[in-house]
Amino acid sequence: MHYACYVFDDLDWSHRGEYMEAKHGISVALANDAVSDANRVLVDPDYNSESGRTVRIIGYSELAAGIITVIAMADGGIDYGVNGWRSNEKDQRIYREAKADGQD
Repeated sequence: MHYACYVFDDLDWSHRGEYMEAKHGISVALANDAVSDANRVLVDPDYNSESGRTVRIIGYSELAAGIITVIAMADGGIDYGVNGWRSNEKDQRIYREAKADGQD
């Protein structure tokens, strides 16, 4: 598992934004807020990715007042937002441990 911080800053939600909001109640604004968290954690590749092409971004959203998990994928030079939801216990732990370790 690789952790990084400066990638996937500007996600294109044109294909999946409405789906994410309908399925998980997370708006594009909330997802983007979490992605822009200075303490976010990038898990590359996403530990649940079957293709190995997606990354998991775990960040705190001020708008949601909580930790949000965002799935993203780079394709053809564009960073796409794929999905997002309120983080489960595992992702919350990953976020808090990385923050405690001083990872940005």
